[in-house]
Amino acid sequence: MTPGRSAPHPTAEKATKDAMSNATTVSPAHSASTASTLITNIAALVTNDPSLGDTSPLGLVHDAAIAIEGDRVVWTGDQRKAPATDNRVDAGGRAVIPGFVDSHSHLVFAGDRTEEFNARMSGRPYSAGGIRTTVAATRAASDAELEANLTRHLAEALRQGTTTFETKSGYGLTVEDEARALRIAAAHTDEVTYLGAHIVSPDHADDPAAYVDLVTGPMLDACAPYARWIDVFCEKGAFDGDQARAILTAGKARGLHPRIHANQLSHGPGVQLAVELDAASADHCTHLTDADVDALAHSRTVATLLPGAEFSTRAPWPDARRLLDAGVTVALSTDCNPGSSYTSSVPFCVALAVRDMGMTPDEALWSATAGGAAALRRDDVGRLTPGARADLLLLDAPSHVHLAYRPGVPLVREVWRGGVRVA
Repeated sequence: MTPGRSAPHPTAEKATKDAMSNATTVSPAHSASTASTLITNIAALVTNDPSLGDTSPLGLVHDAAIAIEGDRVVWTGDQRKAPATDNRVDAGGRAVIPGFVDSHSHLVFAGDRTEEFNARMSGRPYSAGGIRTTVAATRAASDAELEANLTRHLAEALRQGTTTFETKSGYGLTVEDEARALRIAAAHTDEVTYLGAHIVSPDHADDPAAYVDLVTGPMLDACAPYARWIDVFCEKGAFDGDQARAILTAGKARGLHPRIHANQLSHGPGVQLAVELDAASADHCTHLTDADVDALAHSRTVATLLPGAEFSTRAPWPDARRLLDAGVTVALSTDCNPGSSYTSSVPFCVALAVRDMGMTPDEALWSATAGGAAALRRDDVGRLTPGARADLLLLDAPSHVHLAYRPGVPLVREVWRGGVRVA
């Protein structure tokens, strides 16, 4: 796919207003009168544009219809006012929502860490190598094996409603293995992130400075052509603030935009560094000071929360309520990876966010759609407004609230991506 991109927004409120304003501009070639498909009999349509619906951030329209031409939305509104089309689809009184935007995942990997998870959940000590275990398996895998694993997870995510996804390298940690991970990922998404700075490579365990030089030098040279983003795990035991700044600054000089794993396991400099460098997203954000929250609220940096990680590690939950009340733009994502969050289900993460992180069902859905788009600095996905990509889901439910109300139930009935029914 070849997405449109634009800069996002300083606060959640401004994020909604600015992005919706951009998304509702329609060229003459996309007039509603020539729409090729009309989906009608929608009980509740989530547009994520307050001006198109009930003035809430979700922009809800009841008894609605949506018109599509090519891969774009060209009209939404009351079904009684719908334009005439040759192709009509009856939604059967279901809810329709934007496709999920999963803005943080680690899908180019090999191997399995079942034993680690089982030990953790059983309260037993476990001395295996964590990320290093996956690094060893990934290095040993062929390109075909890595791509087959990636496409399997993408199909799994698509069935659950993910229509846009980001994914990272980070399980190779050599010049060759990081570059091939990104090359494989780039064949399936434009949202590719170079994460050579996941951990210090086992090959450089005794000389972290030399590994930073590798990440910012030859590895960056090999990886930059395949990536849009650069990321770093800024945490005790990984990379400190000075190392993270050097890595992200080097990436920016090569045209990669920063995002950062920040404040997951402890308080640290990650969030402040994200704001300083205008990172698109600070991800995890579990341990925050008031200064961190204030910095996020007055920046363009999105706080991406990853409840699958807390679920899978029994770690403290991020306080989404604190962030939202401060005016921070929040995204929800899966963090799908084999060690700490092996889920590709955005609906599952929505339910966790509502149950355990203080979000309302409306806020969680916005964060998993428009919030994810903001974390990728996209205004063409995550919403169903004229001019946006026609990425949408039909739910086997009359309302989006059922995503949290009925956790674990496969509610995604149909997935449309780029105006085509794909699942």
